[in-house]
Amino acid sequence: MHPAPSVIIFTALSGLGFGLFMWLGLGAPDVYGMQAFGMFFIAYAFAVGGLLASVFHLANKKNAIYSFSQWQTSWLSREGVLSVITLLVFAVFAIGRIFVGVSLDFFGYAGSALALLTVFSTSMIYTQLKTVPRWNMPLTPVLFLLYAISGGALLSMQPRVAGVLIVVLSALQWAGWMMGDARFAQTGTTKGTATGLADRGRVRMFESAHTARNYVLDEMAYRIGRKHAQKLRLIAITLIGVVPALLLLVAPPSMPLAIVALVLHLAGLLTARWLFFAEAEHVVTTYYAHD
Repeated sequence: MHPAPSVIIFTALSGLGFGLFMWLGLGAPDVYGMQAFGMFFIAYAFAVGGLLASVFHLANKKNAIYSFSQWQTSWLSREGVLSVITLLVFAVFAIGRIFVGVSLDFFGYAGSALALLTVFSTSMIYTQLKTVPRWNMPLTPVLFLLYAISGGALLSMQPRVAGVLIVVLSALQWAGWMMGDARFAQTGTTKGTATGLADRGRVRMFESAHTARNYVLDEMAYRIGRKHAQKLRLIAITLIGVVPALLLLVAPPSMPLAIVALVLHLAGLLTARWLFFAEAEHVVTTYYAHD
């Protein structure tokens, strides 16, 4: 799949924002006044900034409003509706902590649950696609949720908790890549199954159906070399978990180290998200392969 920058930024930043919201709703950190204002400002900046980035992937930006209308059948619509509700619930919770000095725990707990549901809905936009086998597996939503929770722990300055979570995240992310590499072959999809001619022998493409580039090729047929992908995976894992875990779990706790760990984790997250889209093979590419 074509790794569009807007979607990479959307899935990365919104996940971090809603992950931070989850921890704030649980009272971690338990802040009030200007400290609370700073934490909620960061959460809203990441969450809203990520959601706005997704609009730039639409061919017609005016269609964004219609993405809320199909919530009964569309995970994208559910994500949009849940994100707005979550932001409104946390607005009440934030006002209580910033201006009144009280903790409206019901809104905090409800907001935390809604934040996780929002991230889950984002993950299901991709997980449900049987046409992209690499995404269509149970581990995909688990990884989305872990990225959000661990990144939120980093943003909320919980170094030990974040350190443990990113170690688990790194292990599952590597497992996800290994499982994803075999997913397309496991579906048994070939030109024969796609055309219904498998019982007549091996089906091969005589010539391309197009004389020029088209939308399908531009969006669905992105290619990345295996060696290049392996290098990027190692870079992503190193930045996501290895170095931040050493900084958070081995080195003495300090604010500068926590910030460095956060920056490295974000860089690794963006790399992993790029791979998430770049390595995704859509079954439609079967029609364009010359083998």
